[in-house]
Amino acid sequence: MRIATFNVNSITARLPRLLAWLESSGTDVLCIQETKCTAEQFPADALKELGYESAVNADGRWNGVAVVSRVGLEDVVKGLPGAPAYGGVQEPRALGATCGPVRVWSVYVPNGREVSHEHYVYKLAWLEALKAAVADDAAGDRPFAVLGDYNIAPTDADVWDPSFFEGMTHVTEPERAALEGLRGTGLADVVPRPLKYDHPFTYWDYRQLCFPKNRGMRIDLVYGNEPFTRAVKDSYVDREERKGKGASDHAPVVVDVEF
Repeated sequence: MRIATFNVNSITARLPRLLAWLESSGTDVLCIQETKCTAEQFPADALKELGYESAVNADGRWNGVAVVSRVGLEDVVKGLPGAPAYGGVQEPRALGATCGPVRVWSVYVPNGREVSHEHYVYKLAWLEALKAAVADDAAGDRPFAVLGDYNIAPTDADVWDPSFFEGMTHVTEPERAALEGLRGTGLADVVPRPLKYDHPFTYWDYRQLCFPKNRGMRIDLVYGNEPFTRAVKDSYVDREERKGKGASDHAPVVVDVEF
């Protein structure tokens, strides 16, 4: 079974590439972030033609998440239980679903903007809500994973130059401590295993030739519980999908599991 996560940076702009990637990659379950569309605009019909069911939590703003699956889609939960609001709005940043033998959450963690910004405070509160919301599933016997754009680089090795990010969000100790808290529920980062190349970054800014120069960050993560991580047979970042015209600024992260 192949499970992946992908921040598409607008599913409308990326749809032809996304459909082609789903076919070529053989992905069974895909967690999507940053749909940038309303639920009504989500291309469920186009995905259905490929054999995928869709569950969407989106409102047309700069957020939006989804799970698409060709192995079943049940017990959908839209929105993160207990999540804080920002500007009086409950942003569509999380969606849970059961796909065959595995339970997944697709999450798009708030960016945080700047350490001095109220959005940073919101980010930390949102991560605390995520920890509480997934604790039972994380500790359970069913394979379970939280996949998505965490907007946090877990270690200094996950950014191209730690000194460049000094004083910025994505690398601060409180953010990394929040990841540690998430791992404390029984989850583990399943991707740092022997990969096919060094520095498996997942995001590269469009500007300043960041992708050709490999000035990236690893912020798209897959955190699984023990039954999930035990089933992992391979994992990789599909850098090829970041190449060429019309690519997202993120690359898909793919995990192969055998239950």
